[in-house]
Amino acid sequence: MSTPTYRLFHSPGACSLAPHIVLEELGVPYEPVRVVIAEGANSKPEYLAVNPRGRVPALWIRDEAGERVLTEAMAILVYLARRHPQPALLPADPEGFVRALEWMGWLGSTMHQAGVRTVFRPERFTTDASGAPAIAAKGRESIRAGYADIEQRLRGRDSALDGGFSAVDAYLLVFYRWGNRCGLSMRTDFPEYARLMDAVRARPAVKRVVEREGIQID
Repeated sequence: MSTPTYRLFHSPGACSLAPHIVLEELGVPYEPVRVVIAEGANSKPEYLAVNPRGRVPALWIRDEAGERVLTEAMAILVYLARRHPQPALLPADPEGFVRALEWMGWLGSTMHQAGVRTVFRPERFTTDASGAPAIAAKGRESIRAGYADIEQRLRGRDSALDGGFSAVDAYLLVFYRWGNRCGLSMRTDFPEYARLMDAVRARPAVKRVVEREGIQID
């Protein structure tokens, strides 16, 4: 089986940061393509031709089976880790694997769609503009509880999963950054989370991606 060629469509600091890190960690050929959400690039016809939902990430794949596009961060992370089992970025054993899915499913749903998005884009959750500040306030309260959960689960650990750095740690870096952007004092209030993310940020592949995307974590 030949090595696939990839093109990752990403927006700086979005959840696409996680598959961007995983591709860099794997060392496989890929082309990063910036689709800056803040500039509306995800709504332009050329990107909608890639992903009609207008969201990032999207992973274009070319291999012996042809060309196709895979969307959704969790799906992309699992695909990459399964297609390229070395270095092992997700556990091979069934329980370890589903524990990784448990982490990523909760991050992508409760913490992202029902949490951080209500803080960043509260107007999308109401038809009454005057209610947006209350939605954002409630969202901030909810994600604080979520970050407290993460803090407890990471206490005394060197990685989210047994066995060292994984795709879950890359995904957790996204949410650590977003916590800072939501106005939370992540380093002060969640020191165990910050400690682990400092170790993630020290990895050469992560440094390269953060520099390429031009983002700040803290």
